[in-house]
Amino acid sequence: MRAPCSPQVRPPFAGVAEILYNNIKVKTMLNINEILETNAMIDRQHLDVRTITMGISLRDCSTDDAERTAAKIYEKVVTRAANLVRVGEEIEREFGIPIVNKRVSVTPVSEVAAASGDCDYVIFAEALDRAAKTVGVNFIGGFSALVQKGMTEADVRLIRAIPRALAGTERVCASVNVATTRAGINMDAVRLMGEAIKAAAELTAESGGFACAKLVVFANAVEDNPFMAGAFHGSGEPECAINVGVSGPGVVRAAIESVRGAPFDVLAETIKKTAFRVTRMGQLVAREASERLGVPFGIVDLSLAPTPAAGDSVAEILEEMGLSAVGTHGTTAALALLNDAVKKGGVMASGHVGGLSGAFIPVSEDAGMIAAARSGQLTLAKLEAMTAVCSVGLDMIAVPGDTSAATIAAIIADEAAIGVVNNKTTAVRIIPAPGRKVGDTVEFGGLLGSAPVMPTSGGGAEDFIARGGRIPAPLHSLRN
Repeated sequence: MRAPCSPQVRPPFAGVAEILYNNIKVKTMLNINEILETNAMIDRQHLDVRTITMGISLRDCSTDDAERTAAKIYEKVVTRAANLVRVGEEIEREFGIPIVNKRVSVTPVSEVAAASGDCDYVIFAEALDRAAKTVGVNFIGGFSALVQKGMTEADVRLIRAIPRALAGTERVCASVNVATTRAGINMDAVRLMGEAIKAAAELTAESGGFACAKLVVFANAVEDNPFMAGAFHGSGEPECAINVGVSGPGVVRAAIESVRGAPFDVLAETIKKTAFRVTRMGQLVAREASERLGVPFGIVDLSLAPTPAAGDSVAEILEEMGLSAVGTHGTTAALALLNDAVKKGGVMASGHVGGLSGAFIPVSEDAGMIAAARSGQLTLAKLEAMTAVCSVGLDMIAVPGDTSAATIAAIIADEAAIGVVNNKTTAVRIIPAPGRKVGDTVEFGGLLGSAPVMPTSGGGAEDFIARGGRIPAPLHSLRN
């Protein structure tokens, strides 16, 4: 979930180069050639810091009274994140680096709200929404629950509140982790999430089911993800942390154009070197924000997150590798190479690479993916195969409005199984668009783009989902 940034106009050798050169920022270990290359990436290839996300622990906000807990949540966020937007804008202005979003993630709300008893958890979402508006961030994540092995009463209350919470707020994002490699898949939670997604879509039918764009269902969720809608501040995180997400599909595409026709090992090395430079820029911003805010630096997440803008597409990277269109045979192999090279380049550039780091494939947000889905070249089945090797999973996919909750749950279960068996993060962000059928388009606008309504595989999974219980963890999860 991303918002557009205003175009930057800078004289030659301004921004990153001027600030770093004049101030001799040795700690970034950037030389002058890297700086000039970074300026070119920003000016011509859509390189940006996609988000500075401040993670905030809310564990000290829990009380036995819902209204008092909500008040403490609001005060904690407003106090901790008071200067986040200002500092982000200062860095953007001084360094000439576009910083698209400033965001906040918080402790999973089900953990904070548990002591408040039997109440409507929408009150906590409303407190988060007010806090986000007060500090000026565009999204706040953490209306979340971690239920991979079972659900507490608080977890169930939160899941049942998600549709109304997302429909009734502007900036709140929700996520639920239903599976891990160590625990298996909680199929009771999977069923509830299928129902929650259907309800959220129906409550926002006038906007094409927009609430579902703010909701992610995870397997193997990470605690330091800076990207929305899936960000939350995990229980293993410090009181507060700064996590930065960097993106630049256009940069990678430009780099591999220069090695067109070269062997795959040359292609991989080119991507790796490009990812290295991009990550260094992200680390610069993260450390600068950390220092100015007096908050520990957490991680840099280098994820190729596309936008609908021309030249900012992951699909176009794959096509530049030699595919006639994304979705054809060879697409999964090309994506695996890309994802691996990005990770390798990132970890060489920073000792604190984390989050999801790799390649995202959100259909509605990628011009190449949109075109391939409309032509029928890219199918839901092919996307599922691609998620076995990319950073996350089925992302920003619209399906017909009459798709059942059981079918949505089954899609979640399939995706969770890929994550559990492969010991990786997978996710589902799906929109059953009310009143829409295959071939229609749902317009979300901005960086959320437009989603062609894609067909599901047909058939039914009602009896399968109705079984409930937990799919056991795979044998290879026993690593101790």
